Amino acid sequence: MLMYLLVAVAVIAIWLMTTYNGLVKLRNLKEEGWSGIDVQLKRRSDLIPNIIETVKGYASHEKETLQGVTNARAAVMNAGNDPEARVQAENALTGTLRTLFAVAESYPDLKANTNFLDLQQQLGTIEDEIQMSRRYYNGTVRNLNTTIQRFPAVLIAKQFGFKEATFFEAENEARENPKVSF
Repeated sequence: MLMYLLVAVAVIAIWLMTTYNGLVKLRNLKEEGWSGIDVQLKRRSDLIPNIIETVKGYASHEKETLQGVTNARAAVMNAGNDPEARVQAENALTGTLRTLFAVAESYPDLKANTNFLDLQQQLGTIEDEIQMSRRYYNGTVRNLNTTIQRFPAVLIAKQFGFKEATFFEAENEARENPKVSF
């Protein structure tokens, strides 16, 4: 009888340890995913002043658009590491960048400028990498949330303070095409 009790305790202990370690691994993967997004967003943020300076020379009377991009970039920098605040700020920045490139379409000399074309290509590459990082992050968030919500892991998750994470989703405004009128 004692042997069966010891085996049952050992099985429960192994299950608890395995479940806890699995939750830790998923949490760390989620943090790694967020770090990947953060790196790409920083690269994009570092590139924006160069784009603005290049456009300024051609579109000096588009101050409102340029100021909007500058303000959106500042909001991103001020959002810190809070994923929810960053998501909102990044979505606003994406929208202002789309408006900036829509305005740039009206300046043939700017569209032919090698500097601008190079910056635009770099930004396109970074946007693709941000998208891949978002997909990875959202996949890790999905795995973590699913594990936390399933029984009996939910008992361990609640006991040790594991919380569901928020997906990195684009807001509706970021999905729409910019409206530019002259």
